[in-house]
Amino acid sequence: MFVRRAVRFFATERRSKTTTWDPLHSLDLNHSSLVLLEKCSSRHQFKQILANIMRVNLICDTFPMSRLILFSAITYPDNIDLAKLLFRNFTPNPNVFVYNTMISSAVSSSKKECFALYGSMIRHSVCPDRQTFLYLMKVTNFLSEVKQIHCHITVSGVLSEGDNYLRNNLVKLYMELGDLGYGEKVFDEMREPDVSSFNTMIVGYAKKGYCLEAMKLYYKMVGDGIEPDEYAVLGLLVCCGRLSDVRLGKGVHGWIERRKPGSSSNLILWNALLDMYFKCRDSGFAKRVFDMMTKKDTCSWNTMVGGFVKLEDMEAAREVFDQMPKRDLVSWNSLLLGYSKKGCDQRAVRELVYEMLIVEKVVPDRVTMVSLISGAANNGELSQGRWVHGLMIRLGLQIDAFLGSALVDMYCKCGSIERAFLVFKTLAEKDVTLWTTMITGTAFHGNGKQALQLFEEMQEESVTPNKVTLLAVLTACSHSGLVEEGLHVFNHMKEKFGFDPETEHYGSLVDLLCRAGRVEEAKDIVQKKMPVRASQSMWGSILSACRGGEDIETAEMALKELLKLEPEKEGGYVLLSNIYAAARRFGYSDKTREAMESRGVKKVAGYSSVVGVEGVHSFVATEKQNHPRWLEIRRILHHLCEEMSSNLDLLGAEMN
Repeated sequence: MFVRRAVRFFATERRSKTTTWDPLHSLDLNHSSLVLLEKCSSRHQFKQILANIMRVNLICDTFPMSRLILFSAITYPDNIDLAKLLFRNFTPNPNVFVYNTMISSAVSSSKKECFALYGSMIRHSVCPDRQTFLYLMKVTNFLSEVKQIHCHITVSGVLSEGDNYLRNNLVKLYMELGDLGYGEKVFDEMREPDVSSFNTMIVGYAKKGYCLEAMKLYYKMVGDGIEPDEYAVLGLLVCCGRLSDVRLGKGVHGWIERRKPGSSSNLILWNALLDMYFKCRDSGFAKRVFDMMTKKDTCSWNTMVGGFVKLEDMEAAREVFDQMPKRDLVSWNSLLLGYSKKGCDQRAVRELVYEMLIVEKVVPDRVTMVSLISGAANNGELSQGRWVHGLMIRLGLQIDAFLGSALVDMYCKCGSIERAFLVFKTLAEKDVTLWTTMITGTAFHGNGKQALQLFEEMQEESVTPNKVTLLAVLTACSHSGLVEEGLHVFNHMKEKFGFDPETEHYGSLVDLLCRAGRVEEAKDIVQKKMPVRASQSMWGSILSACRGGEDIETAEMALKELLKLEPEKEGGYVLLSNIYAAARRFGYSDKTREAMESRGVKKVAGYSSVVGVEGVHSFVATEKQNHPRWLEIRRILHHLCEEMSSNLDLLGAEMN
């Protein structure tokens, strides 16, 4: 309707233009309508001013249109619909300022629209400027797009020798998207890189784990006489955390302390310092820094809680958590993640969740639920897992493929494969992770044929398997003795699925052959056919296959190779000792045990765990009377043995 009124207005307008506007020479803001536009504060006023501009016949002049579009697209973005209308219908000759305004307005909403406007700009022979490319860089998230923008920058000639700002943005994008080579090339092209250039490279290296390169660049920066600022130091702290180098971290801490008047207000820097000390496993220094901080935000408190959780010091984490003046969802998720570790009392988790929901009125998200589900899975507590599943339903959370994968994994680990299948079947959308989780669950429950059937259904549903899926299928075949099926999957990995077998796949193949008694084939693959280095699991599988004592030579060779890879582990010694004993070579068995003891290798006692009313109870074979309720346990065991014996006698009598 607005367009029709405007067209009707122009059809009835008979007066000649009262103002002529040359956008190259007469950029005058003194016109009454434009003066009013600068004072405009509502959509209604804007429409009145627009009507006045139409009345005096300035509607198609570029400069007035640029002011109208700037107001409606940027100053008051709620009027973006009017900006698009004016741009498409009443701006016949948009200049670079108009295009930049429209591109800028689309940055936060539509990448496609940004590039479409840029394409229109090129087609209309409007030369882009530096600002155009800066706006385009804000919406890029693919390396190919960055390279195209880089090419256009070079061809357009907007990149002057001293323009480090544009180059710094290119470097930042290349580093963030993982192409460090191109980032380094752009950096090296700068004649005089400034502090921002060095900061971009140092932080980029640090985030990608190239800590030594970041340190070298920092020393070069200092050597070139450029004073490092807080952003460079932030990159160094990230490096110290990744390297777990607390000595270097303390040196950086000293730099911060010496410049305290200028850096004490930078909470990001102090929070990074806390995080660094926790990553270096020095919670004492982290606590000292935290206590010294005059100003703390929620991120500071969350860093402390999360740091103690990572160090598995739940008592300290809970103490900091209870002292927090304000808790957000991250605070709760960090603490719940700590309680999801194996051995934690899941009753405390329930109390914490109820406090979160009822007292604090914090709504949990998917991360919260995954932490709770992981806790139930790690502890093997089916009742806790079912409670979390019910909580998700009561809260109305949509169980998507991500949450579904966690639930399926939990039910499989808790021994309820039927419930895992029920969850799997009820999910409408199944991604590759969900299929892989279900296949892995059936594999470890010893149902290889069902795992293969799922694998076939997955392909029929047009879901492409990944490397982890193929590993799960090979594991299923190995655990179920499906040798030919496993060999078929392995031999067609490259041809059918496009993946070269990796160490884990070869490890599953060797295990498959060893479990089937085909040790010579397994040895042949490990020693001759495999392009990767043999792993501990491969030699362990070969050693385990010799447990019958028939092939002592292979067992000795496997142990020799195994000890090269993990000399501190006891499994190989124990296996070989048992193999000698099975072959009735007891002298060699004793010598193996003696060699194990002389090298300081100790066998870790195996343990069993039972989920009871009071949580998870773990028992080791040597514990016996040390357990506080040993007498009760022994009495019940005797009672069960007697009952089973009597039932067995009764069954035997009935059969006779």
